[in-house]
Amino acid sequence: MSRISGNPTLRTEHVYGLTLRVARWREGAPGMPLLFLNGIGADIGAAAPLLAQIHDREVWTLDMPGVGGSPDALLPYGAPTMAAIVMEVADRLGHKQVDLAGFSWGGALAQQVAVQFPGRVRRLVLMATTPSVGAPGIGWAALLDDDMLASGLKLPTATPLGLAYQTMAMAGWTSAAMLPHLKNVPVLILMGARDGVVPACHGQAIADLIDGAVLEVVPGSHLFPFTHAAATATRISAFLDEPAAQQAAA
Repeated sequence: MSRISGNPTLRTEHVYGLTLRVARWREGAPGMPLLFLNGIGADIGAAAPLLAQIHDREVWTLDMPGVGGSPDALLPYGAPTMAAIVMEVADRLGHKQVDLAGFSWGGALAQQVAVQFPGRVRRLVLMATTPSVGAPGIGWAALLDDDMLASGLKLPTATPLGLAYQTMAMAGWTSAAMLPHLKNVPVLILMGARDGVVPACHGQAIADLIDGAVLEVVPGSHLFPFTHAAATATRISAFLDEPAAQQAAA
């Protein structure tokens, strides 16, 4: 019996020399599936309390190499390579188009996916993330995050090599030149009001680069998607369900 919230279906995918654990909630549900990309060192179990509360659609995510149920990669990888791997998994699951959400490190990867694969991302949710990873290890400060200390959450489930490769993949990465080309994709940016890891000004920087992007500063610090999971799930669902005309007018 699965101990992961919501009892997702778990499977293993072998892609480009990597072995990746994939989780699917409400597999086969109608409507556009939601792909969630997690923060550095965080696995499926850490995301589950949020993802299990996003109803009326399939939701899926995966453990990055060296995290949770995915063994270490043999070689380092870059953001474009991991974006291609993620979308290859989407193809194997039968998803030619997805809604996409990303948290922190996963929010940076989500930006890469959205720009690298135009037409395959219908709507984009970015949480507690940045358009420029100026220094390696941005996710480590989450260990001292106020909400994390109060909640007792334990996010890092990665091997040392897994953390090193995730850090290397985004070291010096930036989407600043790419985001202005992200057209016809409604974007919701959620930032924590007390986030000392990725302050809300990073979300404003993203919003300034994407025409029509909606920025909301919400209660909580860096881990608000998990410590305020019910409210975050409700807001994500409302955004994904908005009629296109309403989003265009926002």
